[in-house]
Amino acid sequence: MKRYSFSVDISYHTFLQHYSGAASAVLVYTDEGLRLQLPASRLRPFLSQVGIRGRFRVSVTPENRLEMLEKIA
Repeated sequence: MKRYSFSVDISYHTFLQHYSGAASAVLVYTDEGLRLQLPASRLRPFLSQVGIRGRFRVSVTPENRLEMLEKIA
């Protein structure tokens, strides 16, 4: 299993555009500089009144399928 860490800072208004269907994915860059495309729906549990902010860790299977997404800070 591979793990990647990254930071996210998306305002509430911007995320609602993603969630409403304007864009179904969120593009993030890991600490190693890799580009990951995550389904916007997987970030919804972390949405607050200010948006989505913080440090996250994603775990992927050997086939590069999203297995787990967790907030670490």
